[in-house]
Amino acid sequence: MTEASAPEKVSLVVMSGDMDKVMGALIIANGAAAFDMPVTMFFTFWGLKAIQRGNLTGTGFFGRMLGVMNRGGIDRIGPSRFNFGGIGRWLFKTMMKSKGVTPLPRLLDQAREQGVRLVACEMSMNVMEIAKSDLIDGVEIGGVATFIAEASESKIQLFI
Repeated sequence: MTEASAPEKVSLVVMSGDMDKVMGALIIANGAAAFDMPVTMFFTFWGLKAIQRGNLTGTGFFGRMLGVMNRGGIDRIGPSRFNFGGIGRWLFKTMMKSKGVTPLPRLLDQAREQGVRLVACEMSMNVMEIAKSDLIDGVEIGGVATFIAEASESKIQLFI
């Protein structure tokens, strides 16, 4: 399919689990969905934190260690800079609230309400010992072929 004939679709790879990058990805996804564009967000590696429930994960020793050190949940993720052991997360949330910025959990809810397709990378889940039950409702599991199929039909592809 040529770019000229590609439908007005958006495909996003969300590899970062940082607050600011996940926020940017969700804002783009919501904006595109508001323009009636089909949107697929493919969450891989650290990006999986944004679509996890927030419970401890892992079954083996390393998986459990990773689950403790890298606990997921949209409300737990911190900024890429100035996190200061969680203080930065609190500071940014406070500043965003005072400026009327939509918080991350609400942006994620809005994306789901608008029909944004959320896909978790199966390989990353296996490596990091994250089970489907550790993810929020409505998340599909897929591999790179899932993303390539969507991206090849999309006019806009972004890697965040």
